[in-house]
Amino acid sequence: MLQAVRRFRVADTTMRHRAQAEMQINETDLMAIRHLIACERRHTVASPKDLSEVLNISSAATAKLLARLSVSGHIRREVNPDDGRAQRLFATQSSHDELHRALDDAHDQMLQVALDLTVDQQAAVVHFLDAMSAIAITPREDDVHEAARGHEAPVEVAPGEGGAGLDAGA
Repeated sequence: MLQAVRRFRVADTTMRHRAQAEMQINETDLMAIRHLIACERRHTVASPKDLSEVLNISSAATAKLLARLSVSGHIRREVNPDDGRAQRLFATQSSHDELHRALDDAHDQMLQVALDLTVDQQAAVVHFLDAMSAIAITPREDDVHEAARGHEAPVEVAPGEGGAGLDAGA
């Protein structure tokens, strides 16, 4: 079973790299665009601060990311009408189209595989993946002890690592 999870992670990484190559962006860019599209689907508006938190990157890195994605035409920024200093972030229609071309066929097929499972099989898979994800994001005991002694220990998970490769959302 763990070998199947590893095979899926490799396949998922391959799918994401293919999408990145088609869109001429890096992994963090792809994650940012996917987050903006997900926000739009939920009828919420993303902000730079929100994006920093989701991607687990600094505000300076977020500023560079937003500048790069704006110049490349992947996102648009608007001034928040409620607060003239804040920004609202949106994926451009071309980003929607590119992401759709790059990932939707695979996601549709994955959804069909999930729907073909019985309710009990779906529950077992969800339980298994949730348990695996919890283990993957739990800091190592050594890291917890280092942090408790006042030392900074590397407990952050880089974008696209850890359990992030197991999601199938667009």
